[in-house]
Amino acid sequence: MEWSGVQWIVLAQNGDIQQLLWIEKTQSWFLYETENINNCARYKLCGANGICSINNSPVCDCLNGFVPRVPRDWERTDWSSGCIRKTALNCSGDGFRKVSGVKLPETRQSWFNKSMSLEECRNTCLKNCSCTAYANMDIRNGGSGCLLWFNDLIDILFQDEKDTIFIRRAASELGNGDSAKVNTKSNAKKRIVVSTVLSTGLVFLGLALVLLLHVWRKQQQKKRNLPSGSNNKDMKEELELPFFNMDELASATNNFSDANKLGEGGFGPVYKGTLADGREIAVKRLSKNSRQGLDEFKNEVKHIVKLQHRNLVRLLGCCIERDEKMLVYEFLPNKSLDFYIFDETHSLLLDWRQRYNIINGIARGLLYLHQDSRLRIIHRDLKTSNILLDYEMNPKISDFGLARSFGENETEASTNKVAGTYGYISPEYANYGLYSLKSDVFSFGVLVLEIVSGYRNRGFSHPDHHLNLIGHAWILFKQGRSLELVGESKVETPYLSEVLRSIHVGLLCVQENTEDRPNMSYVVLMLGNEDELPQPKQPGFFTERDLIEACYSSSQCKPPSANECSISLLEAR
Repeated sequence: MEWSGVQWIVLAQNGDIQQLLWIEKTQSWFLYETENINNCARYKLCGANGICSINNSPVCDCLNGFVPRVPRDWERTDWSSGCIRKTALNCSGDGFRKVSGVKLPETRQSWFNKSMSLEECRNTCLKNCSCTAYANMDIRNGGSGCLLWFNDLIDILFQDEKDTIFIRRAASELGNGDSAKVNTKSNAKKRIVVSTVLSTGLVFLGLALVLLLHVWRKQQQKKRNLPSGSNNKDMKEELELPFFNMDELASATNNFSDANKLGEGGFGPVYKGTLADGREIAVKRLSKNSRQGLDEFKNEVKHIVKLQHRNLVRLLGCCIERDEKMLVYEFLPNKSLDFYIFDETHSLLLDWRQRYNIINGIARGLLYLHQDSRLRIIHRDLKTSNILLDYEMNPKISDFGLARSFGENETEASTNKVAGTYGYISPEYANYGLYSLKSDVFSFGVLVLEIVSGYRNRGFSHPDHHLNLIGHAWILFKQGRSLELVGESKVETPYLSEVLRSIHVGLLCVQENTEDRPNMSYVVLMLGNEDELPQPKQPGFFTERDLIEACYSSSQCKPPSANECSISLLEAR
């Protein structure tokens, strides 16, 4: 359903574009969505001495020669504390490193001279111990003028610009060509240096040849260890992602010990690790007998490497070495959603406000995938074990191994291999191999009903009937008894309307026909206001037999058009 009321578009101070809708019933503005076309457009996003690149993930990094001031904040993608120098300047012998293709820093703490040459500009900066960088004031006609910066460098970003800046660095961090010129004592000293270099040149040349031979042999040995037909170098270039080496990850996970094991999915085991710099990570290691393979590995990287949203898990890098392939994610300490909602004891740790926040967070994450990300992405395996929880119990969608992307004009696609999880896949996907954005909407609806009730859709049983959780929720809704779905969970009276609304929205999402299901933008809107909701029609797969027969028929029909039904089990992560 399209919104037809009053809307207000706001450009916030931090660069966000906010779309607000006027809700007549509540006489208030509802924040429908927030966008930022270019995250790097946010002022001072990466803090002092940080640099932003929209093509990187994460977008912020420290300038060369600098490190995060508060590493723990950077691990949580809070870069506001900025960066500090690895090596302090000593004012004598300092030099400069050239950085090209950037937008120059803000000029609040700067000085300029329109007539100086670049060399004069450099010398002027060297004479002032507070000067941290210099550049041409005007880049036209080969460059002219002088612009100096003092103290911290603020708001630098990589972009398609011709600007070049020279950043001051300690002498110990620079090569001879980068350091400041030092006064020579005499021409005789120069001759001594030259003769010394010439006399030892042959020795260094011989050593270099030996080293090159050693490196070449090592590379040949690595190539022999690679699996047949694979080319790790090409894969690294294709994935465009930071790489970890095998030794680093083995050390971080205590050599992939069982004590560090967090769980296991279709991809393989997942381990908790701690890097040398103190960062906590989760490492997914591709199992040699994994139900998923190299294609799923590359697919997961391709679909998540450039995604940035607070409700999506963050990919830090990967490892491709010999026959090992691993993905490195941010570590989320509170495990996955299924750990809480399906356990009688653990479920007490989630009150209704947290559950409702999780429902809304998943909805916003899906909306980003379907509508706001660079690629329109269908997750295809949305389930409770793929919803991870951070320190504040905020949900993050994970596991993009089965994800597919759509072009702007695509609305539906088909496959001969139906892969997903029993209890969450939509009827049209299981029966005919057809998947679309509405397939994810169906899975979201199942998730909502599971979060509200605390029961799994798969394997649900009731003494009065043989329906699954979807069917049970449908019967209660038609009889006006939806609150009974909550069972023994205690929900305070002020929140009962939210519970009823969540169940209603969940049933709208699991309707049998795809055209009846709402899109995620409307789902977010329905969860965020109190307007009257449309009545849901009959859901799909509201008995266990429906899905079993769909899977059986799709596996056993005529060979030329058969869909292979591959159903994965729910497992802890």
